Amino acid sequence: MEVKAREIEIDKASMVLKLLGDKTRLSMVKLLEKNDCCVCEFVEIFNVSQSAISQHLRKLRDLGLVKEKRKGQWIFYSLNQDSELYDMLIQVLAFIPSQDERIERLVEQGLRIRCE
Repeated sequence: MEVKAREIEIDKASMVLKLLGDKTRLSMVKLLEKNDCCVCEFVEIFNVSQSAISQHLRKLRDLGLVKEKRKGQWIFYSLNQDSELYDMLIQVLAFIPSQDERIERLVEQGLRIRCE
């Protein structure tokens, strides 16, 4: 069965590809494909400042690729499955290697945020 992806404007496709051209943002989005993550988890994973991670997330959120959800004192980010750009994003991510080992390291170090 052939699945027809939604077509998007060339300007929007260009913006998505430009944002994903940054290695950190591409890795973040790949992580968000399977995991909701908090800013502090990304800080630990990428070993960069909270403000740098927040800027990356702001760019992704402004384009509608990610959304945020508050859980207690934490704000968790996830892919925005309602975005018109979601189908394109998932197709791009299919070519990117798994980043699961980064989450596994956080768990091993006791740094994975859990707030049920």
